[in-house]
Amino acid sequence: MASLTTSQASFVARPSPKRISPRSTDQQVSLSPRDLPSFSGLRAFTRSSTHRRLPTRALAPISATVRASAATDVALVDKSVNTIRFLAIDAVEKAKSGHPGLPMGCAPMGHVLFDEVMKYNPKNPYWFNRDRFILSAGHGCMLQYALLHLAGYDSVREEDLKSFRQWGSRTPGHPENFETPGVEVTTGPLGQGIANAVGLALAEKHLAARFNKPDFEIVDHYTYAILGDGCQMEGIANEACSLAGHWGLGKLIAFYDDNHISIDGDTEIAFTENVGTRFEGLGWHVIWVKNGNTGYDEIRAAIKEAKAVKDKPTLIKITTTIGFGSPNKANSYSVHGSALGEKEVDATRKNLGWPYGPFHVPEDVKSHWGRHIPEGAALETEWNAKFADYEKKYPQEAAELKSIVTVNLPTGWEKSLPTYTPESPADATRNLSQQCLNALAKVLPGFLGGSADLASSNMTLLKMFGDFQKSAPEERNLRFGVREHSMGAICNGITCHSPGLIPYCATFFVFTDYMRAAIRLSALSQAGVIYVMTHDSIGLGEDGPTHQPIEHVASFRAMPNILMLRPADGTETAGAYKVAVENRKRPSILALSRQKLPHLPGTSIEGVEKGGYVISDNSTGNKPDIILMGTGSELEIAAKAGEKLREEGRAVRVVSLVSWELFDEQSEEYKESVLPSEVSARVSIEAGSTFGWEKMVGSKGKAIGVDSFGASAPADVLYKKFGLTVDAVVAAAKDIC
Repeated sequence: MASLTTSQASFVARPSPKRISPRSTDQQVSLSPRDLPSFSGLRAFTRSSTHRRLPTRALAPISATVRASAATDVALVDKSVNTIRFLAIDAVEKAKSGHPGLPMGCAPMGHVLFDEVMKYNPKNPYWFNRDRFILSAGHGCMLQYALLHLAGYDSVREEDLKSFRQWGSRTPGHPENFETPGVEVTTGPLGQGIANAVGLALAEKHLAARFNKPDFEIVDHYTYAILGDGCQMEGIANEACSLAGHWGLGKLIAFYDDNHISIDGDTEIAFTENVGTRFEGLGWHVIWVKNGNTGYDEIRAAIKEAKAVKDKPTLIKITTTIGFGSPNKANSYSVHGSALGEKEVDATRKNLGWPYGPFHVPEDVKSHWGRHIPEGAALETEWNAKFADYEKKYPQEAAELKSIVTVNLPTGWEKSLPTYTPESPADATRNLSQQCLNALAKVLPGFLGGSADLASSNMTLLKMFGDFQKSAPEERNLRFGVREHSMGAICNGITCHSPGLIPYCATFFVFTDYMRAAIRLSALSQAGVIYVMTHDSIGLGEDGPTHQPIEHVASFRAMPNILMLRPADGTETAGAYKVAVENRKRPSILALSRQKLPHLPGTSIEGVEKGGYVISDNSTGNKPDIILMGTGSELEIAAKAGEKLREEGRAVRVVSLVSWELFDEQSEEYKESVLPSEVSARVSIEAGSTFGWEKMVGSKGKAIGVDSFGASAPADVLYKKFGLTVDAVVAAAKDIC
């Protein structure tokens, strides 16, 4: 990897598409020697707005901020826009499933963005300094697939369009970053994408502040997003956009597809607020393009104006007609989420004067878009040359930036993690976590994060850094405020920006309920966010059942591609962070205690890496009389129960099951060495739901836990009342052995 250029290493560091066999021509994408990437269905009503509207007038050619001239032949632009529309129509029709309305309405803004504005290299989708595009309204993904296809991305060829929404396709029913190179983040659940876009724009602003120099603007790209009415209704969008305004993310430009239609009908039935006024209150610059169907010059001028605003993000409200061109279904909910049907497809072809068959790209359109391949290669080559000069003058900064772009972790970084012995003073694992966080921040250039207004309780403050703010974007403490849901989604965007950015975020474990959708998308997107979740059980005490997680550990164990870690002491906490940092393609949740815990003999970082391991054992021949299992704060209880049973002459093995997922990944031989199948006498203890423990204790074992809501009382009282005691474990062991 050391011999690769920054952009090349970024390319190979990204996740490869799943379920798809590499095509021979795909091999040409990687590591090339570039070195150093008039229709009647218009709405019958308008809505008043206090924000400014651009006039519909002819404009002079746009400056270098828009790469292609606005003077491009209007007829060719119309043909290009209709090509986008019909690629979407035809793909949805062939699949008999999908959402044609958004691509038909948003094709003009999509064309202007991808053909005239954005900088990217189709042959290296992971070139570092590319502009990022997020389709927050992910149901309209055929818009994005059509644009990637026209731009020359190898990930979306004609056969991919024809296999839209089919098994093994690179064109799934919603955009998936792990399936389709060119797709930055996984979207679909509305509002998530715009929050991801805030994370991407934050990453750009942060890296630019750290690495740009007066004579080298090495980090310089925009984040563009399209969101719809549904995204605007979701609370996560408002949370994230509030932060974007607060942080002054001037290189975030969001296009609001204002088509007034949702699945249930016109948005008048449930959504009548003035979105523009709200965004102005959130600290955004707001522009209204009234004619989003054919007003190409308005769209161009709006983007130019947005780029001129440096100190705040911009919302461009673009009024469009959903399903534009469909004579009978445009401007209605029926075009939102269903194929048009053969008759309506034919009628739309006639209405828009489209004489071509399904999936046809006219030669002049193909030729026009074909320039993006050499232009993209030239953009990357130019940037690589600039970076080579930057590296000569600023070698330390260049090395740090390379590590962030390529996820090449510094050699020996794990040695920075603190070490503990049984003689170390007892402490809450949330406090031990803070020691780990601050140790890692000193050696990992891409390590940053924060809490949802609980930094002093989650213990997540990086003491050697200040707060990331509009005026201090180089700092690494992120203050999310009480916005758990957007916090998770923003961190997803950060980690999807560059593989060496390692964000963490924190709140009380019970409040993962507020952010579960974002955590699930972390797992689905292969985004290695570290979730630092404190106050992990009834052990938090007097705050009571509203704040005491019960089912949460079990629920995350049920979620695919995520690591649920519940460390018992300082050594296991350090081990959990080692695992979390190394797992860049799956997120980790660290459930940490509020109460003090002792440092146990027998715990180890190596054991944590295996997920489950023996911390004490007086048996021989892998045949203990009984196996006691625990996690987190209850491992101490299991260990003490083991000592008591041994005093009575029993052969007892005590096992830490800090991460079931990691344990499941071990060899059958290893798992048998820890939990021998011949030993059916097993007892587990965990201060949470017993759901799932039958997998570990078997049909003859016993699981001690909490299967009801908690209560308000001191922690020691709660543990006694709920039977989480040494005596309870000993009694259970004697019952079955």
